[in-house]
Amino acid sequence: MNKRWNVRPEGSNWGDFGADDRYGRMNLITPELRLKALQEVQFGQIFCLSLPLDRPGGQVLNAHRCPPAFKKVERDGVNMFNLALEKFDQRLTDVSSDEAVLLYSQYSTQWDSFAHKGSLFDVDGTGTPKKVFYNGWEIVDESGSGTHGELGAHHVSIANMATTGVQGRGVLIDLQHHFGNTRTHVNLNMLQEVITKDQIQIEEGDIICLHTGLGDLIMQSPITGPDASIKTACAVLDGHDKSLLQWITDTGIAAIASDNLAIEASSTLGLPKDFGHHGPILPLHEHCLFKLGIHLGELWYLTDLAKWLRDQKRSRFLLTAPPLRLPGAAGSPVTPIATV
Repeated sequence: MNKRWNVRPEGSNWGDFGADDRYGRMNLITPELRLKALQEVQFGQIFCLSLPLDRPGGQVLNAHRCPPAFKKVERDGVNMFNLALEKFDQRLTDVSSDEAVLLYSQYSTQWDSFAHKGSLFDVDGTGTPKKVFYNGWEIVDESGSGTHGELGAHHVSIANMATTGVQGRGVLIDLQHHFGNTRTHVNLNMLQEVITKDQIQIEEGDIICLHTGLGDLIMQSPITGPDASIKTACAVLDGHDKSLLQWITDTGIAAIASDNLAIEASSTLGLPKDFGHHGPILPLHEHCLFKLGIHLGELWYLTDLAKWLRDQKRSRFLLTAPPLRLPGAAGSPVTPIATV
């Protein structure tokens, strides 16, 4: 029994990494595993796995998230962008630029923190569900000021992930090579067929990266945003396949990243027509973020890396992908780097 919960969700690992754990399966990326990941580097070549942060463009993929908006920073009422400092002192030759940016943390290439998806769950065993997150943490206003209230998540924020460094062995699974750009709900059997055909090895503590091709479609689209058809393009994992969720549990993977919107079918499409049960609209999110402490990365750019790895008959690489160390945030932009 934990001081925050009397009952833990079925299939969860709450408490396994400690009563106050905030890192989840990032705990599995040990110094020994990092050394193994470094052995995957043979050429010293790098791949940037981030979209430009003004992509996907527009609001087609998510109507609630907006592209970055630049705001001016002023000095004595003067815009501090492309500013010749001789305006303040004739002896100065500097030209200075500064800015502020309104950045939606999950608009483009991102990590989800454990605060991104919790669940209504009866942690007390009283019959009354509460809003709780990974390892039984609640989002509460500790300071009384609202700093970490409904708009902040101190104990399960993305800042915890940042302190781990997020450096380990990445393993790429190339779904686009096998399924093309057609919307395909990939269940466990289909995933295992791909893994077998491509001779992919997955070990505890690995970070798997799913290449679906959506990131490439985004990059080929106008900066103003892709066509609405992109919302139902490319492969997604079948989050309703319980055997697939169990596979995620059994493999011991530390995190999952993909170049699509939500790894599974996005909730922005609304409830599926056959949604008749009482439960999460994003079951893979609940399983990973809420039950197991597995961070999810979305809207990465994996196409160039996928092509290179296939040419080299490889699937593994060194992945370095720390988010912003932003206390209270439910997600963060990230610029992941693959080193091969």
